[in-house]
Amino acid sequence: MNQAIQFPELEYWDNDREAVCFPALADGFRVECVARKRWLLEQFGAGADADCLTLFRTFRWEIEEAMERKIADRHDYQGCFYLP
Repeated sequence: MNQAIQFPELEYWDNDREAVCFPALADGFRVECVARKRWLLEQFGAGADADCLTLFRTFRWEIEEAMERKIADRHDYQGCFYLP
């Protein structure tokens, strides 16, 4: 785990984005991270009726590792980092 990037346990479901949103602290700055429902379901093989917050919490380490790569590579969109 990259010590310069930390993920507080403050995730929530965003109905408008159909995604789990969660903050990260990258080099002391707070950034917004978004894991879209489609990506969560495809990545972790869940059915369409799966609860995305439960999926997020179950696979937190894998999701955080994927997001660390996005943040480290500076792949952001309008101040947010997205997992497709």
